[in-house]
Amino acid sequence: MTITDVSEQFITIGIWGPNARDTLKKVVADPAGLDVENFAFAAIKPIEISGKSVTAFRISYVGEQGWELHMKYEDGLAVWDALRATGVMAFGVETYANSRRMEKSLRLQNADLITQYNLIEADLARPKVKEADFRGKAKHLEYKARAHQPAMLCTLVMTENTDAEGVARYPVGSLPVMDPETGDVLIDALGRRSYTTSIAYGPTIGKNIALAYLPHDYCEIGRKLTVNYFNEDYPVEVAAVGYKPLYDPENLKPRT
Repeated sequence: MTITDVSEQFITIGIWGPNARDTLKKVVADPAGLDVENFAFAAIKPIEISGKSVTAFRISYVGEQGWELHMKYEDGLAVWDALRATGVMAFGVETYANSRRMEKSLRLQNADLITQYNLIEADLARPKVKEADFRGKAKHLEYKARAHQPAMLCTLVMTENTDAEGVARYPVGSLPVMDPETGDVLIDALGRRSYTTSIAYGPTIGKNIALAYLPHDYCEIGRKLTVNYFNEDYPVEVAAVGYKPLYDPENLKPRT
């Protein structure tokens, strides 16, 4: 078996936002090919931009309309120039990796989605379980039969981010989540300690946002808690229990 590293042979550009389809139509050879009836969500199709062959993947990790555009490395500049000419703005990877996706309550594999917590606790379980057997089905049905889960993934917003010296802080990493009355880290019925699985500044809502699994008794919108960052406590508030976007300009309809 041979493994070939092609990392420097291809490039990807993401175009996302409420106007992504209309903007992309301005530069593709076949604008009608981007219409919803011709390009379904999660479909992958070839398109042409500035005479360059591009593989378009209709997907988005910011909770809005969008495509990933994959092409040969040497074709990237021509495609980018065509998009830039329409007024498209450039943003770094943090936009989709954390800040924007967290405003939409989207979960990140190996951060928010981890084996210590089940799919129901992450609020990603489908309402029905398929008839066919699959690995883990019995355990999933066991979890589903519970009156409530031991913990749920919640969205927290930092209500004050100024440190003791008056400097605004924008935390990163895993911060312990604590009860402000006792100062103790929250622990659920299974002995799992609460911490921020993701945290980033949400530019649209203007606050630091965090995701964290909270014990059942603390899963309450408006519940006041604290997180600790570099030995300083900061107040946070539960803004959502389970999946609930804090900001969604498309009214939860990003696939049309």
